Amino acid sequence: MTGSVPAEAAPGPGRHGQPEPSDAGGENRTEVRPGEDWRRVHVISPLVRGWIALVAILYFVGRDWFEGLFDPGSDGRGPLPEGVGLLVAVGVVLGVVLLIAGAFLVSWYFTRYQVTAEHVRVHSGVLFRQQRQARLDRVQAIDIVQPFLARIFGLAELKFEVADAGESAVRLAFLKLDDARQLRATILARAAGVETDPEHPEEIIEAPEREVVAIPPGRVIGAALLSGTTIALVVASAAIITLGVVFETPIIATSFIPVLIGVVGSYWSALSTGYNFRAATSPDGIRMRYGLLDTRSQTVPPGRVQAISISQPPLWRLKGWYRVTVNVAGYGVSASSDGQARSSLLPVGSREDVLQILALVLPDPGTPRPVEVFAAGMTGRDGAEGYVTTPRRARLLAPLAWRRNGFAVTETALLVRSGVLWRQLAVVPHERTQSLSIHQGPVDRRFGVADLQFQTTPGPVSPRVLLAETGTAWDLFHGQSVRAAEARRRSGPEQWMKPVPGPAAPSDALPASEPDAQAASESDAQAASHGLPVPPGPGEPDAQAASHGLPVPPGPGEPDAQAASHGLPVPPGPGEPDAQAASHGLPVPPGPGEPDAQAASHGLPVPPGPGEPAVPAPAESGPRTVMPEAPRWEPAVPEGEEGHGHR
Repeated sequence: MTGSVPAEAAPGPGRHGQPEPSDAGGENRTEVRPGEDWRRVHVISPLVRGWIALVAILYFVGRDWFEGLFDPGSDGRGPLPEGVGLLVAVGVVLGVVLLIAGAFLVSWYFTRYQVTAEHVRVHSGVLFRQQRQARLDRVQAIDIVQPFLARIFGLAELKFEVADAGESAVRLAFLKLDDARQLRATILARAAGVETDPEHPEEIIEAPEREVVAIPPGRVIGAALLSGTTIALVVASAAIITLGVVFETPIIATSFIPVLIGVVGSYWSALSTGYNFRAATSPDGIRMRYGLLDTRSQTVPPGRVQAISISQPPLWRLKGWYRVTVNVAGYGVSASSDGQARSSLLPVGSREDVLQILALVLPDPGTPRPVEVFAAGMTGRDGAEGYVTTPRRARLLAPLAWRRNGFAVTETALLVRSGVLWRQLAVVPHERTQSLSIHQGPVDRRFGVADLQFQTTPGPVSPRVLLAETGTAWDLFHGQSVRAAEARRRSGPEQWMKPVPGPAAPSDALPASEPDAQAASESDAQAASHGLPVPPGPGEPDAQAASHGLPVPPGPGEPDAQAASHGLPVPPGPGEPDAQAASHGLPVPPGPGEPDAQAASHGLPVPPGPGEPAVPAPAESGPRTVMPEAPRWEPAVPEGEEGHGHR
């Protein structure tokens, strides 16, 4: 969530990084815990952000001066107006530069940020104050971006995304690269619910990772050359040449200029966003790194992917390549190359790479044949692997795609496939389905088919079941609603590493509550009228207790043989040796003088001695230090071959 509040309503940061008093008297102060003080971005951040303004000033000033040196009509006069000396001109330019630099410096001074256990806050602005706040448990993704100039100075920009349809809730530009990584680790740890040391919160280390996909540069170049841009270039070139020949005029050739500009820009975007692409898995989620001049490091926490799309342009079939894009709350819909790159989990990859990425996003595919089911969605047609396609009577509405259009439902996700030339498979986890709608026009009603639209968070993926039989569409509509509600009830918490409380202790191990005590004090008849079991009183004989269906424990002086006849275990007496206790199947605790080594050999914890101070047990390493194997789907084993490899 984001919000703006008046500057007077919230305590601002003080001179030394501590919050200022919230009132004039300074009586009410906000308590700041260790590691939650207010901080500033790097001091040269204004230069990295505003360098283009300085370059523009130098360009417009220096252009006239440079052209005046070679102007034959200047008669030796410089480019400056008459009566204006060189020192005056230089002073004016320096004054403008210093004025801009001063404005940037003041803006830097009034920009501070704070990371607490629940929020990230950013205060900025001089005349118009802005205070932004984002909840850590709503974090959707965290990006570390390094523009080319920032890489020279070793700086990075931190983008903290929340579910606000594409607007960054927090944008810190710029920090030292190590500080940005440390801040990202801190935010992810607190967003995950990891318990940290409150006295030393800065000691949080970045979670380990395991690389699963790496794209070689040759594949990125080949994918750019075989993309739709090349098809558009060929079609445009053929049209321009044909028009030039028909009209016998070379003027049409000038139309190549905008086409070439668009093609070069598209190729450069594909190279810069796909170069050096790496995908890894970690306890923090999926990590991606890519970039040629400007580099970006993205982290998408677990459970933040709302929908997945696997697409294949026509020319990519020659190499068997695919592209994987996702909807993530906070990224939104963007037509820019930067926005498209952020929504891409795999710019170009083989079928094995796609299945590996899918296994990271959807560890439980909900089917014993994940490879076959998803492969049928990527390249198959007709009803293989349980897909439901367009009925044959509606083939006139989609002559080429009616056998390709279809859907399949697993226990955890819905798969929707479409497209003949541009193949596409959309995957929506059941718990991420937000709403559904059925669309049926007059022609669709004539053929008895309907479209079913699935709404998730805004993004490049828009799942839609095309031309499904009307009854099947309504069954899917109602069934998916039930599956989505049930999946949301079973889904994990937003803080994916927060310990989940265990089951409650048995009732007999808990102290009796007040109503239980009142029930125990009632007479047996009244207790029975309340539906309560009637335990025997202190003096009630065993026969009466047995009549109530209760086991009869032995009396204080009853011998062990009588206790055994009642089916009760016989504990050792106070003086019974450990060997006799062990024969009864009871654990043997260490004696008062037994050393700690013997107690440890019994698997018992070693308590401190009477005068020994209590020493807390060392904390177990949290889940952030554990890097499990990356999930991977395996093809199903045909029936009758399960034991073939073990003969």
